Amino acid sequence: MRPVGRREMLGKVGHAALTLLSLLLLWQEAAAIEVPLDPKIQQDLKQPPTIIKQSVKDYIVDPRDNTIIIECEAKGNPMPIFLWRRNGRLFNIGKDPRVTMRKRSGTLEVGFHNGGRPEDYEGEYQCFASNELGMALSNKILLRVSKAPLWPKEVLAPVQVVEGSPLVLTCNPPPGLPPPLIFWMDSNMTPIHQDRRVSMGLNGDLYFSNVLVQDGQKDYSCNARFNFTYTIQQKNPFNLKVQTTEPYNDTSYNASDPFGGRKIAETSPSFLTPEGSGSFKMVLRDEQLLLECIAAGLPTPSIKWFKRGGDLPAQKVKFQNFNKTLKILSVSEEDAGEYVCMADNRLGSIRHSINVQVKAAPYWLDKPTNLVLAPEENGRLVCRANGNPKPNIQWLMNGEPINKITETPTSTNREVLGDTILFRGVQIGSSAVYQCNASNQHGYLLANAFVSVLDMAPRMLGPKNQLIKVVMNNRTFLNCPFFGSPLPELRWFKNGQGSGLDGGQYRAYINGTLEIKRARKEDEGIYTCVANNMLGNAENQVQLEVKEPTRIIQAPTYQSVLRGSKATFHCKVVSDPSLPITVNWSKDGERLDLGWRLKKDEESLTIPSVSENDEGIYTCTVKSEIDQDSASARLTVSEDTFHNPSVFSTLPPDRPDPPIDLDLSDPLARSVRLTWIPGNDRRSPVTEFLVQFEENHWEPGRWRNLSSYPGDLNSVILQLAPNVNYQFRVIAINSVGWSQPSQPSPRYKTTAAPPDAIPRDLRGWGSNKDNMELTWEPLRDLEKNGPNLQYNVWWRRKDSGDDWTNVTTSETKYVVHHTETYVPYEIKIQARNDLGSGPESNIVIGYSGEDKPTDSPTELRVSKVGSTRANIHWKPVDLSSVQGEFKEYRLYYWRESSLVPGLVVSKEKKTTGFYTTVPEPSGILKDLVPYSKYKMFMVVANSRFESLPSNNVEFTTAEGVPDAPRFFRINRRSLDTLYLEWGKPLEPNGILIGYQLVYQRVNGSRLGPQQFETFRPNMTDFILRLPDRSARYKFSLSALTKVGMGEVYAEESPLFTNEAHIDQVDIATQGWFIGLMCAIALIILILLIVCFIKRSRGGKYPSSGFLTGFTKYLVRDKKDLPLDPVDQKDQDGSFDYQNGSSVRDRNENENSSDEDNKPLQGSQTSLDGNVKESDDSLVDYGEGGDGQFNEDGSFIGQYTVKKDKDETEGNESSEATSPVNAIYSLA
Repeated sequence: MRPVGRREMLGKVGHAALTLLSLLLLWQEAAAIEVPLDPKIQQDLKQPPTIIKQSVKDYIVDPRDNTIIIECEAKGNPMPIFLWRRNGRLFNIGKDPRVTMRKRSGTLEVGFHNGGRPEDYEGEYQCFASNELGMALSNKILLRVSKAPLWPKEVLAPVQVVEGSPLVLTCNPPPGLPPPLIFWMDSNMTPIHQDRRVSMGLNGDLYFSNVLVQDGQKDYSCNARFNFTYTIQQKNPFNLKVQTTEPYNDTSYNASDPFGGRKIAETSPSFLTPEGSGSFKMVLRDEQLLLECIAAGLPTPSIKWFKRGGDLPAQKVKFQNFNKTLKILSVSEEDAGEYVCMADNRLGSIRHSINVQVKAAPYWLDKPTNLVLAPEENGRLVCRANGNPKPNIQWLMNGEPINKITETPTSTNREVLGDTILFRGVQIGSSAVYQCNASNQHGYLLANAFVSVLDMAPRMLGPKNQLIKVVMNNRTFLNCPFFGSPLPELRWFKNGQGSGLDGGQYRAYINGTLEIKRARKEDEGIYTCVANNMLGNAENQVQLEVKEPTRIIQAPTYQSVLRGSKATFHCKVVSDPSLPITVNWSKDGERLDLGWRLKKDEESLTIPSVSENDEGIYTCTVKSEIDQDSASARLTVSEDTFHNPSVFSTLPPDRPDPPIDLDLSDPLARSVRLTWIPGNDRRSPVTEFLVQFEENHWEPGRWRNLSSYPGDLNSVILQLAPNVNYQFRVIAINSVGWSQPSQPSPRYKTTAAPPDAIPRDLRGWGSNKDNMELTWEPLRDLEKNGPNLQYNVWWRRKDSGDDWTNVTTSETKYVVHHTETYVPYEIKIQARNDLGSGPESNIVIGYSGEDKPTDSPTELRVSKVGSTRANIHWKPVDLSSVQGEFKEYRLYYWRESSLVPGLVVSKEKKTTGFYTTVPEPSGILKDLVPYSKYKMFMVVANSRFESLPSNNVEFTTAEGVPDAPRFFRINRRSLDTLYLEWGKPLEPNGILIGYQLVYQRVNGSRLGPQQFETFRPNMTDFILRLPDRSARYKFSLSALTKVGMGEVYAEESPLFTNEAHIDQVDIATQGWFIGLMCAIALIILILLIVCFIKRSRGGKYPSSGFLTGFTKYLVRDKKDLPLDPVDQKDQDGSFDYQNGSSVRDRNENENSSDEDNKPLQGSQTSLDGNVKESDDSLVDYGEGGDGQFNEDGSFIGQYTVKKDKDETEGNESSEATSPVNAIYSLA
């Protein structure tokens, strides 16, 4: 096979990916059949082999074992047969007497009871399990025998070293399988003490940062322990000779001065391992990373670690060997980068950089799974794996590479597209086992997945002819499990009738279950489920009975009785007569043993002579075979503190007393036990205790609820937040209410800890086109867990493979600058404080800022323009030109003018949006005004900006029906005519051609026949003569265009039921009445003139009696007439509807003397001669007393300027005394 060039390979990969994408877009795949685990189905169902157990890939065995077992177990129907390959060749088990295979299994057993060496069986093994439907493969199992080689014999010369110098004692253990565990001891088998100065490296060597004289007082031996053989091998010991310039005295040694006051030359740090200023380390994903830095120097250097471009992942990093080793468990790709170790002492510092690369053996993204299909169905197998480098995907069928299999008729229904195999219209006989092998230079993955083509007639899996009893009004499910291939269609029938139950009260599920949303009596009957496919049908029946619910209609109630008296709990039950029930009583959750003392009947439980032991919660539970009900009540027993029990029993329950003596115990980092003594329950048992807390840092003095507990507890463990100074109080709750809070407990402060919470609502969005704002909700006060809360925020461009960039801030916002316009970023966040870092958040996707779209919609046009809507079409933009999140195509449109001459319109712009990504977009513009000229243009919009506008488009809407008239008023001008008036429509929506009036008589709820009137378009009023003036009419008025009749304005005529009232109101307009009033006024005027003439001559008035009587007649006649309401109102608006006088006048008349009424009396009595005549002079009348008539009937005093005192005080109206005023009032 010729080598494939990189460019050619990329071209093929791109073509395959494009082909796969297009096929998957058009693919319609049937859901894979799930085979039930029913034993009958499994027994009859033929299935290809499946490997269910196998040995590990790297299999190391102990050479001392008498038997080596290589596992391979598989299932299938028919039972698979097994064969093995060793080192790529068929392994003939029958020719090797030491090798046997277990029955009905592929597991090999290699025995060495009669000789032989395990080393002879080392190699690579692979198991093959096959039946008539296909072949499954195990992993390749590399069998190796553990080795523990001896240490080579060598003579080690004494090691000479100058005091204060560094030293490395090499170990070089023999290579073992697996590698041995290394440790150092002296000849007395005492472990070598290790510290910052002396320690063992990862390679097993022993490193001295500097040598002390006392290091030469013992020898040093390297030991290797081999775990499989449980043996320890020891290397010959090293002897040290430490050279010193000054004598050493043991008594002068102390830890702070290991050199005993002698002057030893100090040295700056240098690295013993690794060498140089930089090194490289490769580690595989999910393995552990070990980095080591050991330094020499005097004083002993300290080691610190850093990571360039970010912080060390605190949750994953561990430091070992006195900070000389950095360890990360389960390495991931984000742990790659440059790690720096720094060694320093007081003479200086030195650094070493280790570049860590993380590679990965293949790991599954989408592991292929078994596929069961019916004939002619479609399906697919998907095998997706990732790794570094990217793994190669190879497909095999029954153990053979799929590209080397000879074409068969069934293979034409199969197409391999990279990591996917598509199956189209599969046929019987095309079952097989497919293997997916994903491999790169670091390892491989192998997965088996069979494709089984199954045809099976429908089968019912549930019990036959079930009887199901359900409770009325409950949601009910009738199950009918079934199977078949192709998947059968299942339908339900009731009592053998109908066309299938689905919809309304019923809902049929695809798994064969029928739901009855609310079971009723009429739902009883026999339900039949029928499953159908092309191979046949099967059916089953379920009989449904609907029962009345079991209910407690008289529940037990709270009892508080005196010790020694009787307590009775009632429990009355109703249930379905056909269902037997049982009634049981329990106390405090445990079944109550009635015994000889307690008495129970059908509806009650009686406890005679109660004692304190009888206190508790009593529960009545009634059960039938399909439901149950229960009710509880508490019994409390009181001491006989009152001589009269009836008085005690009448005391009402009250709120409980607060708990006392709060105590804290069992303190832990995040919890403490709170104990209290309950107070008096005040004749109502405590049902709940509420624990509240207050802390003195964030919100001192504010009490908040912590948790609540049942009323029978008085000692609880409280779960607390770190770094909070708590105090607690307890509130008791009974049926009456809450107690007062208890006295606070002593304060308890929890220790600080790293944060547990993850900042919420992390999001990234751009405020400018070249930035991204990262925002999040800060942790709540009680989530901070410690001082100096900060946030670590990471971001990187999505799918770029870039390293994470991070920042640490105490704010709740960070702005990333210099970003590209609207690109996605992966973002995560972590809270940290002085105690450490909290958990990292999930990765969220944010976007940098948006910019103005560069392209605009084009070729904007309209079609199918109606009176109120039009179809809109345009050419879309490339979505990449939106430069942000595509929101919509936004249409701006406005009404330029109306086609109705002279009609002024508003040109306010309106908008409507269209969200679409199809190649030829269109939309409907609605709610247009008919008979109008419109203009419009379109833009494309993202979240912040709009593009430049498209081309402008003008169009006109068709004529429509008009709006309703602006107003419609009905006024009654006479008994048999109505005056109708209306306004033109605000929007005629076309050229008005007239108005149509429809009216009909209203008689209660019945309407008479319609009558029509039409008017010219320039008419806006009309006088309508009514055929029946006492009837009510309903009027409907609408405007007309050539399109039709517009919106109707409906009104009803005013209701006139009192014609006498109409006559009274209209009398002032009658001619005869006007003539009569004029004649009366003329007569009075003549009389007044005569009176003045005779008065001026000094004469009396013999005719005064006649004049006075006539005046009284006028006044009385005036009183008989109805008064206009305006004239009868006082200034305060009050009105007397009984006699027509104002309230003020009536009150003044009631409070005045009897002489206030003398004008009319004087006039009347002067005719009888019973009133004494007063002086008859102009002076008397001019300065007049009361403005009343005198004995001769004169009333000149009414016209004097000067008013009487009584007039000034309130008798200002002279209607009662002046005939002239009476006439003026009538007029």
